[in-house]
Amino acid sequence: MFLVCSSMDPTAPAPAYKTFSFRVKDATSGTRLVALGNAVNFVWNFINEVSAKSAQRDPRWISKKDLRALTKGASRELGLPSQVIQEVIDEYLDKRKAARRPKLRWRVSRGARRSLGWVPFTNQDIEINGSIVSLRGQKFRLWQHRELQGKIKSGNFAQDARGRWYCNIVCEIERTTTNRTAVTGIDLGHKTAAKCSDGPELEQATFDRDLEPKLAEAQRQGRRRQVQTIHAKIANRRKDALHKFSRAVVDRAGAIFVGNISSTWQIASGNAKATLDVSWSTLRNFLEYKGDHAGVVFAEVNEAFTTQTCSGCHALSGPKGREGLAVRQWVCSECGTEHDRDHNAALNIARLGCETLGLKGLRSLGLGITHALASSMSRSGDLKR
Repeated sequence: MFLVCSSMDPTAPAPAYKTFSFRVKDATSGTRLVALGNAVNFVWNFINEVSAKSAQRDPRWISKKDLRALTKGASRELGLPSQVIQEVIDEYLDKRKAARRPKLRWRVSRGARRSLGWVPFTNQDIEINGSIVSLRGQKFRLWQHRELQGKIKSGNFAQDARGRWYCNIVCEIERTTTNRTAVTGIDLGHKTAAKCSDGPELEQATFDRDLEPKLAEAQRQGRRRQVQTIHAKIANRRKDALHKFSRAVVDRAGAIFVGNISSTWQIASGNAKATLDVSWSTLRNFLEYKGDHAGVVFAEVNEAFTTQTCSGCHALSGPKGREGLAVRQWVCSECGTEHDRDHNAALNIARLGCETLGLKGLRSLGLGITHALASSMSRSGDLKR
């Protein structure tokens, strides 16, 4: 995850934040982390109940100051560092504000509906010595596959669906810049998961098709652990493909524009399985944070009519309606240009992205912008990041 942070020097690039994730050696640490996770759940549920009851008595929801006062002294009883309890309160208040309601879902520690374990911490709570991380004296061994970079800011221990624990450490790193002027528009779809205006594409997502028979058999026979393993394998395949594709795009582009296709609408229209398998939102997130770290402009643009519009003369002469969905190649009736459906849409998305930056009049082929201009406009608020 990468975030933009303000800087004292307006001319200096803002720092970026990068998360390093390391698998915890569960054989030595899993039981202790489960106990810590249950204690975190207890704190969450306590402040959730207090928040709900206070909202019934007073329209003003209980504040951070009051919640910290109520949990003062609980550190010794729960076996949690006081900073961890404060981090749980801060996270709860952020979630409550986003949800706009005084009561959130409970965190369940046991049973089929249990919540995945989560233990937040700050840079004051941990010490790292090689592959060992110490949380206020409690040592946990990690599978450290790479070195940390930058200054540690915060982090957490988090559990996945298979019960494996990971240590996620957020570090402040130096932002890089790029002088590349190439613009890449990306059209998202089903036949081709992602098509770039400069040629490369991500093929149709079939991450689970060859595992479907094995998954169905495991589900029928109630082999829960095998079901979790197969689902994890599918998710890892998807993440691997999306990571490789997004990295290749960011490494060659100076600006990236993606269509704002709605996954919710696609699911409602009967394409739920294909839409969930391709995971457009994950791809957009990968492109955004990798682009932010590399100094590459990223924006989503309104992709309405990009398939029907000729990228050469901008005439609305392409295939329309449901019957036009099967048309993959078409010829513009105005200028006679032959188009590939997805590549034409990607070119139009790139053009619309440049217009968003105020760079009108660029040809659909040979698009280019300077990174300095794009960065300055995005920082000033002209480009929605």
